[in-house]
Amino acid sequence: MKKISVLGIDLGKHVFHLHGVDACGKLVLQKKLNRNQLKRFMATIEPCLVGMEACGGAHDWARRFKEKGHRVRLVNPKFVKPFVKSNKNDYLDAEAICEAVTRPCMRFVPVKSVAQQDIQALHRARSHFVARRTAQANQIRGFLLEYGIVVPQGIRILRHRLPEILEDAENPLTPDTRALLAMLREELVHLDARVAWFDQRILALGRDHEACRRLQTIPGVGPVIATAVVAAVGDGSTFGNARQLAAWLGLVPRHRGTGGRTVLLGISKRGDAYLRMLLIHGARAALRFAVKRNDRRGQWLAALVQRRGKNVAIVALANRIARTIWALLSHGTTYQPGYAR
Repeated sequence: MKKISVLGIDLGKHVFHLHGVDACGKLVLQKKLNRNQLKRFMATIEPCLVGMEACGGAHDWARRFKEKGHRVRLVNPKFVKPFVKSNKNDYLDAEAICEAVTRPCMRFVPVKSVAQQDIQALHRARSHFVARRTAQANQIRGFLLEYGIVVPQGIRILRHRLPEILEDAENPLTPDTRALLAMLREELVHLDARVAWFDQRILALGRDHEACRRLQTIPGVGPVIATAVVAAVGDGSTFGNARQLAAWLGLVPRHRGTGGRTVLLGISKRGDAYLRMLLIHGARAALRFAVKRNDRRGQWLAALVQRRGKNVAIVALANRIARTIWALLSHGTTYQPGYAR
């Protein structure tokens, strides 16, 4: 077998399809392997450039292949699709991956470390329990409304009012409904405990991780945002400048241009939706206090709120927070209010 220069791997759970080419781009390998066969095969071939789609299990395989001396590049699946020829099958997918990773202008996904994946798993699980808790509260509020009992929005209000409603013998709730609501309340308390455990764990990570501590010096950035950013972007070296990070988060305007005329639209909302949501919430909290200060940042935000409205100012502040995050991660510094290059 000729020396493999570039190897594209279409990942699966049990079966993997490989497409390898030499330095001239000619096909030298095309085969299907299972998990154990893939491990043995990658340990025996000479180091080469390995391309894979950024999907489930890709980061684990990337770390394994790097240990064997291979160079690994992960590509977003949507960037691989244009290279698929004619009909789609696993071998053609592997060929498209092999072609995509050799493009000089292709954008790649950084390989996450085990520590980054641990933090990201915490955030994913916390987000799941928060969604379940919100759904549980909405269901309880909906059941109460069917009996003419109106509870305002907000989980805190529901926690306070629900025991009183269950104990009130004069309301129209039947015994069966009271038993049902009591069970749903127990589930809500259980979900509160789960979310509190995740919050404590994320708070501890924010204290222990050096980069997270530096990020928390930025107004509007707390332990949740800091740990989520570190899990997603690492040290920020993947992005060439601060605007690239903001664009990856979908916090920059979409644009449509032709004939030399460019029209700016709303924000693109691309990239990590969870991280973008956290940054916008953090900016919303920071805006309340920033507009009250008479510094340059406060004056800029106050003028922006008056000129474009509060929501636009919140997104603009989230964009600036994202850019500041990149600067702190890239240069290893802490936040300095009023700093100007």
